[in-house]
Amino acid sequence: MDMDDALLPPLAAAAVLLALAAALRLLLVRRGAARARLPPGSTGLPLIGETLRLIAAYKTANPEPFIDERVARHGSGVFTTHVFGERTVFSADPAFNRLLLAAEGRAVDCSYPSSIATLLGARSLLLTRGPAHKRLHSLTLTRLGRPASPPLLAHIDRLVLATMDDWRRDAAAAPPVRLLDEAKKITFNLTVKQLVSIDPGPWTETVRREYVKLIDGFFSIPFPFAYLLPFTTYGQALKARKKVAGALREVIRKRMDETAAESGGAKKGAADQEEKKDMVQELLEAEGGSFSVEEMVDFCLSLLVAGYETTSVLMTLAVKFLTETPAALAQLKEEHDNIRDIKGKSQPLEWSDYKSMPFTQCVINETLRVANLISGVFRRANTDIHFKDYVIPKGCKIFGSFRAVHLNPEHYENARTFDPWRWQSKNKLQNAVGASLFTPFGGGPRLCPGYELARVVVSVFLHHLVTRFSWEEAEEDRLVFFPTTRTLKGYPIYLRRRPAAEDSSAF
Repeated sequence: MDMDDALLPPLAAAAVLLALAAALRLLLVRRGAARARLPPGSTGLPLIGETLRLIAAYKTANPEPFIDERVARHGSGVFTTHVFGERTVFSADPAFNRLLLAAEGRAVDCSYPSSIATLLGARSLLLTRGPAHKRLHSLTLTRLGRPASPPLLAHIDRLVLATMDDWRRDAAAAPPVRLLDEAKKITFNLTVKQLVSIDPGPWTETVRREYVKLIDGFFSIPFPFAYLLPFTTYGQALKARKKVAGALREVIRKRMDETAAESGGAKKGAADQEEKKDMVQELLEAEGGSFSVEEMVDFCLSLLVAGYETTSVLMTLAVKFLTETPAALAQLKEEHDNIRDIKGKSQPLEWSDYKSMPFTQCVINETLRVANLISGVFRRANTDIHFKDYVIPKGCKIFGSFRAVHLNPEHYENARTFDPWRWQSKNKLQNAVGASLFTPFGGGPRLCPGYELARVVVSVFLHHLVTRFSWEEAEEDRLVFFPTTRTLKGYPIYLRRRPAAEDSSAF
């Protein structure tokens, strides 16, 4: 046997071993690929997907039926569905939600249904990305992130009292007050004042009525040529958006003309400049006046959404939950009566008073947790995202649900019960893990810049309500969760003045 023949058996064996190794490697890769799959789920009907099921579910009294059913069915806190025209991964997993919030601008970007994007405008705070979002977010913090400012706090105090002063005081003859409507007047007028320095009046009320129609169209189906069909929800919303944008555009252009005239003439005094220091003025002065009119319109329009809808619903639901929990209402009244006893009947609230409302903050936290005014966030994957055994592919729409986490009994005992005392004890709700579970204002680079201002507005409202009035429900009302969280009937109540408020000079 020559040398070549002698080498054949070892070479053949080596070849077989190499082939087996390659086959084993391929098998392992395929098994890994099988494991690295999309989260489980169903895409539902062609084109429509599960959109109609989603809408129907959120019109029930159950706060989270759509996600609850699918988490139970698939055994996973992350699942796949098809809503609002595209495949979407839903998350009820707090770890995955934290990943989404922290990865903004890198692994994911903000991405909302086209109906919302169209109605708010491409240059709105909600939809801008990267450096553009960073500069708008910074400007918002500058204007709205300082509720301790004495002028702002005093304005909130006056606006709340002015609204309550319009309520009928003769309980025997007074019709019920729709609390949500009254709260929306407060939040809308406050936001308009901060944006364009216009006080409550015919202009603000006209714009507010159109704004209601605009918001109603957020989660409607954005079919083509909807503007030709104004009788549809989306068609009405497009028409309303045009009117609101036109009203804002007129104010902004007038302010630009005034600014140009002032720059060519005598400078105004410091007091006059401070009077005009609103969001439009911040935009006109920022970055050498580089913001266009349309950028400012979209930006102001989106801030109206944030300031108008969520805070007013928070105010209303806090009162509803307190009414249904007498012990909590009694403790809240005691806290605010003590503040009023120290200050006297008619002294305006100050920052130190706000900081002495610890139980009020517990009520606000629990209202935010149970109601979930911001149910979650939409994102789009910029790259393949690996999570547990799943891969969410690049380009996929993702919805991180805050509500599903906040109402999960694994995270909160008796999770669907309003219990403000849970926030009093220094337990897991207050530590790092608890803080990462509780995300009512989002997180990461898109953390709501007005979250502290919202707390102040609700606190001032509750203070004046409980120290001046008692009330009872005029009729039974319930929460609904689509297109936004609110009460079905606006929470009508009968109001009576408390005897202790009789001598108040504000009334």
